[in-house]
Amino acid sequence: MTLLLIATGAAVGAPARFLTDLVVAHYAGRFLPWGTLVVNVFGSGLAVFLVVAVADPGWSALLVTGFCGALTTYSTLSYETLRLVEDGRWHHALWNVAANLAGGLGAGLLGFGLAHLIAG
Repeated sequence: MTLLLIATGAAVGAPARFLTDLVVAHYAGRFLPWGTLVVNVFGSGLAVFLVVAVADPGWSALLVTGFCGALTTYSTLSYETLRLVEDGRWHHALWNVAANLAGGLGAGLLGFGLAHLIAG
């Protein structure tokens, strides 16, 4: 049952990542991988919030492991960063990694604090 919950969450999270990237790229352009940054930061904050706020293992499997796991993307971050390096854009590659890490950690801390405020 847990595997089905994870797969269901991932079936929603992966298209959400793809669509978010399309929308963000439409407005911000593709000079930098803004869509990946948005999903990684948002997904990190949401995942930590849910880990703290949701006690049920089934809901955690569906939302945290499935949805947030498919929404966030370390593989795309790696690929896009390597593409920036290949293009000779080292400073953009370093900024991309730093922004994803700092943004994800910051969002995680925010999600942690928000969950504790709401859940008590």
